[in-house]
Amino acid sequence: MSDNSIKDCMVAVIGAGPAGLFASRRLAGEGVQVVLFNRDVKPGGLAEYGIYYDKYKMKEGLRKQFHQILELPEITYYGNVTIGTKGDLTLSDLRAIGFQAILVCAGAQGTKWLGLPGEDLIGVYHAKDIVYHYNKLPPFSVKKFQIGQRVALIGVGNVMMDIAHWLIRDLKVQEVIAVARRGPAEVKFSKQEMEFIASNLDVAALDAEIKRVSEVMRSIGQDPAAAREYILSALPKALPPVSDTRFRFEFLASPSKMLGGERGLVRALEVEDTTLIAGDGEPQAKRLGTKRLIPVDTVIFCIGDKVDDDFGLAVRKNEFVKNPHPSFPVNGISYEAYDPDLDRPVDRVFIAGWSREASSGLVGVARKDGENGAEAILQYLRTLPEHVHCEDVKAMLQRRLNLIHKPIVTKEDLARLEAAERLEKERRCLADFKFATNEEMFQAMGLSS
Repeated sequence: MSDNSIKDCMVAVIGAGPAGLFASRRLAGEGVQVVLFNRDVKPGGLAEYGIYYDKYKMKEGLRKQFHQILELPEITYYGNVTIGTKGDLTLSDLRAIGFQAILVCAGAQGTKWLGLPGEDLIGVYHAKDIVYHYNKLPPFSVKKFQIGQRVALIGVGNVMMDIAHWLIRDLKVQEVIAVARRGPAEVKFSKQEMEFIASNLDVAALDAEIKRVSEVMRSIGQDPAAAREYILSALPKALPPVSDTRFRFEFLASPSKMLGGERGLVRALEVEDTTLIAGDGEPQAKRLGTKRLIPVDTVIFCIGDKVDDDFGLAVRKNEFVKNPHPSFPVNGISYEAYDPDLDRPVDRVFIAGWSREASSGLVGVARKDGENGAEAILQYLRTLPEHVHCEDVKAMLQRRLNLIHKPIVTKEDLARLEAAERLEKERRCLADFKFATNEEMFQAMGLSS
């Protein structure tokens, strides 16, 4: 197929987060007709619903970029449409409709758990649900979370910092404990994120904890003083405290189970002591068999995400399986979906963003990966012997969409929603405003639910 014929191609992009949006722009730039499907009503994905809610300037800048992308005439948007084996349309449906390629940029929509006893207790949550809650993503926006005064956070990355930020500066709980199965040198949060809560850090407790684990650190060549210096480097630019919350760390502690009390409420986190074993890459945590209890009334797992098991693609290690020998690699990376049972690529399906590598990086990384996924598809499209009749594909798609008995959101609907939310923001004198439910958004757009 010649480059000119690419303009007669139609590609379905699933997911309107940064990966899907920037992939769509790359494809549209080559004249490809793109249909962008989004599970949510509004586009943005992790940029809209993953970044901390009060980073207004950052979010507004990203929204402007996304708005410009959606204005491209080659891109058609359908929001509130789910793709998957239990969705409104399946991957097989999209192939049957006539799309020549499908790019899955649906993120990591599954919830990753460790399978520990007590995960079903009241007060045990996953960070993703909390982040969606305070960012007002339906239906998480109206879900009730029972948050107590002593909260254990499992993990020491930027997501943990966002949850700690919310607990310390919004909810003003008594104590937040970051639990890490490895040591102080393996924390994954940035100094910038630590600055939001550094004023609440119990420095004496940090010093005692580093002293406790220093021998283990030195045994594998780590410098306890350097690890301490990094954690405390946020103090000079720390925000003034707004609560008396005590924030501290528990290192070399691997969660083993949650213990419940009355009415099914969590009352303690059991952890198993670990030590560090040097490896080729990062040190690994080795369990020691000794266990202890940390009294808490809330446990929140901040341990990353996984893809949706019901999407219709094979899953291994929380990610969709990629073709180990790609026909259209980009920078040596495979973007082609693969069926390990049949030992062959999945027909016409490519994957990018967190769908390709779960919980990897933020907006900039997702954007680049989406663009690379689009590049792989462009390579593929140029190998096709013939093009499709785009109008026929669009007509068949519309017939299928007509069978979905719920509101389907278009670019024109989004414009009405943006105007309604902007009006509410100005009327209430707020820095930002979002309708909390899909029903409210449908009403603002003039769609019946």
